[in-house]
Amino acid sequence: MRQGFLNLSGNARGCIWMALCGLGFSVMAAFVKLVGQAGINTFEITFFRCFIGFLMLVPFIVKTGPHGLHTQHLKAHVLRSGLGIVAMACSYLGIAKLELAIYTALSFTKPLFAVLLAVIILKEDVRWRRWAATIVGFLGVLVMMQPGSGAFNPWALLALGDAMSIALLITILKRLPASETPLIMLFYYGLIATAMVAPPAIYYWQWPEPIEWLYLVIIGATGAMSQYWWILAFKAGEASVVAPFDYLRLLFAGAVGFMIFAELPDHWTLIGAGLIIGSTVYIAQREARLGRAAAKPPES
Repeated sequence: MRQGFLNLSGNARGCIWMALCGLGFSVMAAFVKLVGQAGINTFEITFFRCFIGFLMLVPFIVKTGPHGLHTQHLKAHVLRSGLGIVAMACSYLGIAKLELAIYTALSFTKPLFAVLLAVIILKEDVRWRRWAATIVGFLGVLVMMQPGSGAFNPWALLALGDAMSIALLITILKRLPASETPLIMLFYYGLIATAMVAPPAIYYWQWPEPIEWLYLVIIGATGAMSQYWWILAFKAGEASVVAPFDYLRLLFAGAVGFMIFAELPDHWTLIGAGLIIGSTVYIAQREARLGRAAAKPPES
């Protein structure tokens, strides 16, 4: 079976890894919602996610040795870890307060924020098609959130905070050289983020019930595995082919939310999610085309 998987094309393997990543994150979100509703503090959940994820790296760290963990970009890793904690805190609190499908759909705004940050930080030239797609995507956010109406839920702003933090984190990663391997990035993220979030987690500590200990371990394990599957997906296949499979996460989240929490998205959620996903898919495809055009050698 393993050999059959390896015989698949890189894009096929990447799509499978991304689908598994979406399923893993949806399962993790369900357990985050369960422990959040039980009263476990967001910082405590974040601590367990970082700490258990770091423990899962230990075998790889031992195998690689200290020489494989050297970095000359410690400041970037510290900033990345800080942004990761902000994103996790927004994510876990938002998941506890929102329907899983709504939260997941709003979290897909990362590429929209990435366009804005590319202009502000990387000074990239963004043309009118990407601007138009970005505007359509944010219109989808307005449709879902319905500001000014009785249906507006201010907790939805946390999903946008999560998306913007991740977009900023990805912008920082673009500046890291290829010598910063996935293991190096995961190692420093796990180490620094765990140390950062430990003090507030201890301050707000609430001793978990036995079943909640199990949930916290599952959150840490599924979060770490899903992050690793995400890395494998982009390592195996082309980004333009693999990335759209991340949207399976919306189906998984909707199914998990319905089966466990009896959540059923309304028509505004579906319309807004459609606008967000459509715009981000267009942006991804557009960037892939521009990347291939830039890489194409000039004709002699």
